[in-house]
Amino acid sequence: MTTVRLTMAQALVRFLKEQYVARDGVRQPFFAGAFGIFGHGCVAGVGEALLANPDFRYYQVRNEQGAVHAAAAYAKVKNRLQTFACVTSIGPGATNMITGAAGATINRLPVLLLPGDIFARRNVAPVLQQLESAHSQDFSVNDCFRPVSRYWDRINRCDQLLTALPEALRVLTSPGETGAVTLALPQDVQAEAFDYPVAFFNQRTWIVPRNRPDAGVLQQAAELIRQAQRPMIVAGGGVIYSEATDALAAFVDATGIPVGETMAGKGSLPWDHPLNLGAIGATGTLAANRIARDADLVIGIGTRYSDFTTASKTAWQHPDVRFINLNVTPFDAGKHHGLPVIGDAREALTELTDLLNGYRVADDYRARARRLHDQWDEEVQRIYDIRLEPLPSQGELIGVLNDAGGDAILVNAAGSMPGDLHKLWRAAHPKNFHMDYGYSCMGYEIAGGLGAKLAAPDREVFVIVGDGSWLMLSSELVTAVQEGVKLIVLLWDNGGYKSIGSLSRFLGLDGFGTRYAEPRNGVLPGDSAGDDVTPVRVDFAMNARSLGADVIECATRNEYVDAIAAAKAATRTTVIVIRNDRLHSVPGYESWWDVPVPEVSERDSVRAAREEYEEMRAQERLFLG
Repeated sequence: MTTVRLTMAQALVRFLKEQYVARDGVRQPFFAGAFGIFGHGCVAGVGEALLANPDFRYYQVRNEQGAVHAAAAYAKVKNRLQTFACVTSIGPGATNMITGAAGATINRLPVLLLPGDIFARRNVAPVLQQLESAHSQDFSVNDCFRPVSRYWDRINRCDQLLTALPEALRVLTSPGETGAVTLALPQDVQAEAFDYPVAFFNQRTWIVPRNRPDAGVLQQAAELIRQAQRPMIVAGGGVIYSEATDALAAFVDATGIPVGETMAGKGSLPWDHPLNLGAIGATGTLAANRIARDADLVIGIGTRYSDFTTASKTAWQHPDVRFINLNVTPFDAGKHHGLPVIGDAREALTELTDLLNGYRVADDYRARARRLHDQWDEEVQRIYDIRLEPLPSQGELIGVLNDAGGDAILVNAAGSMPGDLHKLWRAAHPKNFHMDYGYSCMGYEIAGGLGAKLAAPDREVFVIVGDGSWLMLSSELVTAVQEGVKLIVLLWDNGGYKSIGSLSRFLGLDGFGTRYAEPRNGVLPGDSAGDDVTPVRVDFAMNARSLGADVIECATRNEYVDAIAAAKAATRTTVIVIRNDRLHSVPGYESWWDVPVPEVSERDSVRAAREEYEEMRAQERLFLG
């Protein structure tokens, strides 16, 4: 057997370079390179290996969490067919990635994490940044990755790569199992050499399958649909990852079944399709939520039915509602005691369309759905046309951007923006709406924008970020500037945490702890204080300039319109800063979200909120088939 002597780290990078994926006959490298920050736990191991392999592109980032967000965003835009590796040192560099790993796994996005680790040989322990235990010498902080990784391993010997890497790639390229994969790399083993089989570095193509569902189960699904009087579709992220949007449109056109979209599934149909009722659930539209309330059959396609999608199990109130779940994973397909149709969304929809040949919903039901679509379109336009003074509303800021967006990718993650965008954004194509809402991680936005732009360099990328998220993680703006990656960042400053402020008021808590205002007598002022507070003012424009971006400051809606046009014409990353109204909100549209209210309180407002909570909680359903 022919061998080549390499360090473990050199062998790792060489292997990653030769991994390809193929779907529908299209073959491409699986890894676009590596994001990372070098420290003593990786600089002489993986760092040297990356230096020796300049064709495996290395990007210097500013925050390890941001690196994982960027990699996940890249994978999302690429429909999970490409991703990045993320390299860190041992210690805080490694644990900084845990938040990003959780987001990637929850959102079913492939990311390879390569944290440095403690010495495999223990004679020099405890090494710098090592977590010690009196009960074991066989764990490190990297064990924290276990619950947020779909595959986890520690490479204590050079030859363990031979079995660990194929398993890692199997999981990363699996439509049903993918998520964060962690290979902890002891810093001494990274630099040790081994005689690796040359064949280990042959190019390998991982086929991403389009598994067909069981024919008998598909027949059952067709029969359930034929029996239903008011069926509806819930389109999730699986529709987009499977590239099943055309198949969904054909299915809807043939059957007349209306569609509600999850956060991950928004863009599954163009916004102006007459049977696209828009967002469903706690952040849903009046159109989708009214159809959902009376639906007797729910066809979930590529959705995991989060509490926002189900409105905490209150969205569907028909006493005999049933579920058909088209999904690549048995875990998600089995939810709500639904009929599990396990397979690729595009193939399942295509076959189901054929089985339902000649079937259409009743004319009056289809007509009702179309009327609701039109009514919702009028409501969106009403919100777009609001002219709030002295500060613009968030809804009108969304409207201006939507009108100017064109073929762009919109990136967001946290705060009040996701809910408003889910309702109001008119998604024109499947990548027009890019949201991390599985984890809704504050700080995802700019790093996610970087990954999205690297994945789609010919499209504009708009990043909407609130002042709270900006202060948590804006550092990858520097990476974008360094790499010449153009982003348009819209920083909406509402003086605090708008989303939780609104929720706090709804729960009777007066927005406590959600305003950026100086305390009085050691107490942070709530919303009842009105404008009689001393605000904490941050010069976000100066902050953005100091990170290397061009900046446009806006005081009015008209200036905001002009700023977006100027940013689109520019060639560099531009940050647009505008203040918006903190209290004006988009309505809830007959939906609810279960956030428990204290059962006992001295505050009248909390007791009133508890009464309403108990009324709504009584509407929560157990879907038992």
